[in-house]
Amino acid sequence: MLKEYELVVLYHPDLESDIDKATAKVADIIKDAKGRIVGEDDWGRRKLAYTIKKEDYALYRVYDLELPAEAPQKINDVLNITGEVLRFLLTKVDLKVRALIEEDKNREETDEENKEENSEEE
Repeated sequence: MLKEYELVVLYHPDLESDIDKATAKVADIIKDAKGRIVGEDDWGRRKLAYTIKKEDYALYRVYDLELPAEAPQKINDVLNITGEVLRFLLTKVDLKVRALIEEDKNREETDEENKEENSEEE
């Protein structure tokens, strides 16, 4: 049974022009661990809160994953020795929290639509 995870990867900032090779390498690591990338979000280049490996900036990428039980440890082990990656964080998704966020987002959209309808009627 696959479980949902979120992986945040901070890539070395020098890879900005050639980020595709680094992201492909991470995708291969996930596939080798029998996982699947469900979604991917590129946050771009951002300033770090503190210096990591003499770098003040990093390229942020967030992945939504489905992984079998043994995969997180395999992914951690490989990403720890991957040169393109400054830091990473792999966390299990709390489905209750995700449902609450979706519910809140839907409520906000409904409120916006209601405001637009009310302003059109006036």
